[in-house]
Amino acid sequence: MNFWSRFARIVSSRRSWALSLAVIIASFGFMALVGENESAGQAPSSVPTEADSAQVTELLTQFPGSDTAPVILVVSRDDGDALTPVDLAAGQQSLDRLSDAGTPLVPAPDGQAALGIVQVEKSLSGFSLNDTVTTLRAAAVDGLPDGLTAQLTGGPAFGADIADSFSGANVTLLAVTALVVAILLIITYRSPILWLVPLVVIGLGDRVATSVGTALAELTGLSFDGSTSGITSVLVFGAGTNYALLLISRYREELRQDSDHRSALERAVRHAGPAILASNATVVLALLTLLLAILPSTRSLGALAAAGLVVAALFVLVVLPPLLALCGPKLFWPFVPRPSDADTATSGVWHSVAAAVARHPARTASITIAALIACAAALLGTGIGLSQTEQFRVAAESVEGFETLSEHFPAGIADPTTVVAPTASAADVEAALDSAAGVGSFTRESDSGTGLTQWSVVTDSAPASDGAFTAVESMRAGLGDIQGALVGGSDAQALDISDAAARDRLVVVPAILVVVLAVLMVLLRALVAPLVLVGTTVLSALAALGVGSWVSLHVFGFPALDDNVPLYAFLFLVALGVDYTIFLVTRTKEETPAHGTRSAVVRAVGATGGVITSAGIVLAAVFCVLGILPLITLTQLGIIVGLGILLDTFVVRTLVVPALFTLVGPGIWWPNRFDSSSSEVTEQKESVA
Repeated sequence: MNFWSRFARIVSSRRSWALSLAVIIASFGFMALVGENESAGQAPSSVPTEADSAQVTELLTQFPGSDTAPVILVVSRDDGDALTPVDLAAGQQSLDRLSDAGTPLVPAPDGQAALGIVQVEKSLSGFSLNDTVTTLRAAAVDGLPDGLTAQLTGGPAFGADIADSFSGANVTLLAVTALVVAILLIITYRSPILWLVPLVVIGLGDRVATSVGTALAELTGLSFDGSTSGITSVLVFGAGTNYALLLISRYREELRQDSDHRSALERAVRHAGPAILASNATVVLALLTLLLAILPSTRSLGALAAAGLVVAALFVLVVLPPLLALCGPKLFWPFVPRPSDADTATSGVWHSVAAAVARHPARTASITIAALIACAAALLGTGIGLSQTEQFRVAAESVEGFETLSEHFPAGIADPTTVVAPTASAADVEAALDSAAGVGSFTRESDSGTGLTQWSVVTDSAPASDGAFTAVESMRAGLGDIQGALVGGSDAQALDISDAAARDRLVVVPAILVVVLAVLMVLLRALVAPLVLVGTTVLSALAALGVGSWVSLHVFGFPALDDNVPLYAFLFLVALGVDYTIFLVTRTKEETPAHGTRSAVVRAVGATGGVITSAGIVLAAVFCVLGILPLITLTQLGIIVGLGILLDTFVVRTLVVPALFTLVGPGIWWPNRFDSSSSEVTEQKESVA
């Protein structure tokens, strides 16, 4: 008796409920021990540690005042007129309420706005920073005369608004995700009770996955920010639901062959278990390739999401079967499967679709592949990189305040660039800054007392814009010959992140493909089939990126894709797309010895078409839930991955893969030869029929 036979017998036995109960009790104990994740409200930390901007941040700790960061108060009139002396006095009172430093309000050259500087603790981040900035904003407008507007912007204000985007986001995201999954499970099974069992199991698995992520973050020092938490929950719910759908679908199929529900469940676990484990291993290994990245937030997502998906598979394989065994077939009420029901492998809509594809494989493959290539072509010319002011999908005061500031002051004044260099090279540094393109002005701020000097540089461009990047590159080029001269600040950080993201795409994308190809080769013990499957999956992912970027630009009006979106979307589309590939191809391989490759793929589509479609719709819907968060990055990720999963479900797995398997025939399993020529004659007759 092999492992899966023994395992299936254990989780489907009469006493298996004790195993499920033990895991549940242990899970609650573990969650109580670890406690809540306090860093999920943090903004993403994405600056590579070896980048110049990160080194500047470290060096600034040597300077006086390094423990504070400036927030900018912008005062203007609602009607756009020049500020009167009364307005300026009211603005000064507003500034005095925010700070007791006695700093003056500075009018703009056109007299239509004024700004003041308020220092906040630099160590503040996440929800604590948001609380501080919210308090300052309330004090700024308290008692302000009608017709006068006070706004807070600058680096800390942007950070506060990003943190505010995740305020309550975990609860909201979890609630909406659970609701979407519940509705789709009810529609799938048409049962008022069955949906509760997998939903409870996966929901508990998600909470345990969060605790595992928290413990892992504490042990490794990885950052567990708000976006990482949200994406991990979506992956756990989506992939966990897929695994549950596959297991329950096979259980229902076995109940049509055997009235003994425990025996049927045992066979279901024995057959579906390897596919679930292989799918999970593929996604987990693909996620772990993110550890090759140099962006901290990317590495942390890879490790934490991989841990979450291991938990999801564990709960589906260990906790779900005993609950199904305990409840019995009545869970499917009112549509309880019986041995008299029709076999979906040889009947039903998906069998009919697969049979039609098998009759015209060349035509189907050529049309669908051409359509996918056309969709992928939409990716050409797509811009990558969002500025600091383009991060939000909804109104944010930091953005509105910056827009007001940039209308009346140099754009870069909202978030100046920082230059740190040896004091002995001060004259050379200032000469280089004088000649650098895009530099509006600069001020020598302070000396560290340890041989370093700091300059504050105001550029002519908006933060994190192409113009700001050009200015940073020009400064770095001019300072290149000065030993120890470094350029930092938000613009430099954004440029370093963009460069690192481009590097990560070049390194991680090939690694993902190698991992997926290797897993498929081991699983199928073949060479041709994995190459065909990876090729179709990559084409599907590129098509989804093309369509998704077009929708993002022309339907939602987003200016470009965020730096991390192409890599994350490609990873999820390839890794999760392989889930459905494994569900389909393992069933095809199972059917091949008895029916031949061409008939086997038709039977496999008939048997798995329903569950793959249900799983695809659930996963696409779950990813679209990311759109409820007000950050463009997560909305774009939800759009692209949601569209890509639907494309993969209804086009690639239903049309392209069956067509290619039919065209290649038994050679698809090379160097294996378990497709005999005698069954090939039979399969051709069956596929035509």
